Amino acid sequence: MELIDGNQAATALIAELKAEVATFTGRKPCLALVRVGEDPASVSYVKKKEKTAAEIGVTSRIILPPVTITQEELFALIDSLNADATVDGILVQSPLPKHIDEVAVFRRVSPDKDVDGFNTINLGKIAQEDDTGFVSCTPAGIMELLARSGTDLKGKHVVVLGRSLIVGKPIALLALQKRAGANGTVTICHSGTANLPTLTRQADVLIAAIGRAEFVTADMVKPGVVVIDVGINRVPDSSKKTGYRLTGDVHFPSVAPLCAKITPVPGGVGPMTVAMLMKNTIKAFHLRSTH
Repeated sequence: MELIDGNQAATALIAELKAEVATFTGRKPCLALVRVGEDPASVSYVKKKEKTAAEIGVTSRIILPPVTITQEELFALIDSLNADATVDGILVQSPLPKHIDEVAVFRRVSPDKDVDGFNTINLGKIAQEDDTGFVSCTPAGIMELLARSGTDLKGKHVVVLGRSLIVGKPIALLALQKRAGANGTVTICHSGTANLPTLTRQADVLIAAIGRAEFVTADMVKPGVVVIDVGINRVPDSSKKTGYRLTGDVHFPSVAPLCAKITPVPGGVGPMTVAMLMKNTIKAFHLRSTH
């Protein structure tokens, strides 16, 4: 069993991006990070993104509107960033407060600055295999991890657990694309799927993004499978100082011994997500910039 080390892959990618940005003359790529309110997870994610940007040489602009901001006011803020020639990428950190329609906000971000890849046009570009768009960071990170770990999806049965717009749908489309590293045969499973273990046991590559702690157990996989665990769940654990431990959507102790390769949680897909955001920001800079 081989561990697919996301920290190692992300470190390598960040070093590559840093070397690329060092060659730029004039202004550096700029990422606007909008965080509404003080959700603890969002605070730490935005800090991590800011720190990684600084390491690579990407300028980050942190905008912190109050949790009371109206949807119209948030739209106006996004419009001003869309119009700002010095901003290459815009990320609105989710989750947003209940009174704001998240999908409407994602649509408001200009497609050519949508480095999070959630705009309708960018999702459509994945389906059309159009490389001028932006792929959302977690699915892009999964494809990068598969490539760097030497896992080619060609002819493989890829089973995706989960159908979210953030992971399940885009990763299924990416695995399906007619291109090097992809070309898989894809099955998407979800909460309404009958005989789920029968389908997951057919997977050569299983991508678990269902958002349920340790949902995938040993009886649900076949020996030699490659498992990508996208889940990040807090499970109560009295032996930890925090009172909880982080676990994925896969029951690692029982599943890992059966795998050819598996990502750990934490330290698997997570670190790649931030690295891919930076890669998207630099791509946006290239697409928009005349240097």
